[in-house]
Amino acid sequence: MAKHLRITGRVQGVGFRYSMWRKAVQLGVTGWVRNCPDGSVEAVVDGSDEAIEKIIAWSRAGPSSADVASVELSETSGSFSRFEQLPSA
Repeated sequence: MAKHLRITGRVQGVGFRYSMWRKAVQLGVTGWVRNCPDGSVEAVVDGSDEAIEKIIAWSRAGPSSADVASVELSETSGSFSRFEQLPSA
């Protein structure tokens, strides 16, 4: 089951989407990530349970320039062939 993440804090303008894309590709995670108008970052991740746990754990800290306040998780569905950085919502 895919997971939907909403990441809040200082997460825009710090390379969060690019860094998450790199980490997702490394872990074999599929899905997408994008900036939201409210300053948060939104992502959907899919893959093995282990890979999903690792990308969620990574998102709690993000890249070194980020300051993550919270990561909200929910289950979602979807089928993805790769991990993409989408344009801002």
